[in-house]
Amino acid sequence: MKYTFLDFARSRWSLAYFFFYLIVGFILLFLNSNLSKSILTLMNIILILSPLIGTIFGVMYYYSSREYTEILLAQPIKRDIIFIGQYLGVSISLSISLIVGIGIPFVLYGLFESSQIFNFIYLLLTGCFLTFIFTAISYNVALSNENKIKGFGYSILIWLFFALVYDALFITFLLIFEEYPLDKFTLIATALNPIDLSRILILLKLDISVLLGYTGAIFQKYFGTNVGVITSFSFLLFWVILPLIKIKYKIKNKDF
Repeated sequence: MKYTFLDFARSRWSLAYFFFYLIVGFILLFLNSNLSKSILTLMNIILILSPLIGTIFGVMYYYSSREYTEILLAQPIKRDIIFIGQYLGVSISLSISLIVGIGIPFVLYGLFESSQIFNFIYLLLTGCFLTFIFTAISYNVALSNENKIKGFGYSILIWLFFALVYDALFITFLLIFEEYPLDKFTLIATALNPIDLSRILILLKLDISVLLGYTGAIFQKYFGTNVGVITSFSFLLFWVILPLIKIKYKIKNKDF
């Protein structure tokens, strides 16, 4: 994990990711002096970009480090330590780039003196969760496909499904069956999409009822604001653990 973290942190891609968020943070605060609105705008960027970057870099690092991984597999080291360590190294490096890149401009702007500090922390936490989730998913895809093109293609399709297609299908289903009680279905369907779950978590914490939408209103109705936040984090934690379990299962049965 240490080697992967340091190796990835020194790469130009990791630095580009850091500087992107750094520049975006300064631009948002320059154009909009309201911290709450800046956090809301930043939410839309992080919810799309964090899972995409986690997906791309996760699968990219797996294929680029394949020869090094084969050398490690020839050593008396457990497979779990090798692959979980690589996954954690990439995920932690990306998360630090996100936190530091966004954190610097907001701290300089006076975040610690603002009432929005906890909302900002929740935003960063959800971004880190999405990074860990989609990096793990991409690692699963890469482990299942020796062909790089297929690995990249399937990984992007999975991100595309959760980021865009899932919501379209979900809204279509709600419109078709709008005459039926769909509260429980809505809760389950939202929990099955980590990006939607993260969006609701942030909006619940920001307490912006106008932007909560139908799914957010259901969460608020059934769980309330604080319980809804805890429930959302619990589902996100489940989304992190599940792909890790699949990784352990795949590497145990995979012939390298």
